[in-house]
Amino acid sequence: MLETVVAASASPWWWVLAIGLMVVGVAGAVLPVLPGTILVLGGAVLGAWIDGFEKVSVGALAWIAVLAVLAWATDYVAAMLGAKKAGASRLAVIGAAVGTVLGVLTGFIGLLFMPLAGALAGEYWAQRQKLGGFQDADDHAAAGRQAAKVGIATWIGMLLGTVVKLVLTFLMIGSFAVAYLV
Repeated sequence: MLETVVAASASPWWWVLAIGLMVVGVAGAVLPVLPGTILVLGGAVLGAWIDGFEKVSVGALAWIAVLAVLAWATDYVAAMLGAKKAGASRLAVIGAAVGTVLGVLTGFIGLLFMPLAGALAGEYWAQRQKLGGFQDADDHAAAGRQAAKVGIATWIGMLLGTVVKLVLTFLMIGSFAVAYLV
């Protein structure tokens, strides 16, 4: 095993791969199609392995893994808390998730606003199903107000969750850097 580690540390390509995983992981903290925290964790484990776990200990990697789990959980909990606080239906949460995926395909602005549009549409549809269709303009207006309330709360929850996940991702990288350099 030691020979493999020594041979691996002699090749700079291992470091390119480890750092590349971390860089792509940061992008994945914002883009839902990439498993950001897992990539950063993988880059940290690879970086520690390259050096034979001498500079970055197993304890440091355990801390980074805890941060990865927190970041992963934040992704789900933040949107759910925002949605549930506003009384969101299951369709609103599904709509926000679909909007997020579609947002990736439409660029940065789409990534910001498509989850909002998806949550709005999902909640509006749920309200329509709940009422068995709209009998008059008041039903339509009430459904629109509820959809707006839920859509905005879900969207804010998702944005806050993304910010927290991004902070935790940078904390993972910072923890690796401190462990490696100190």
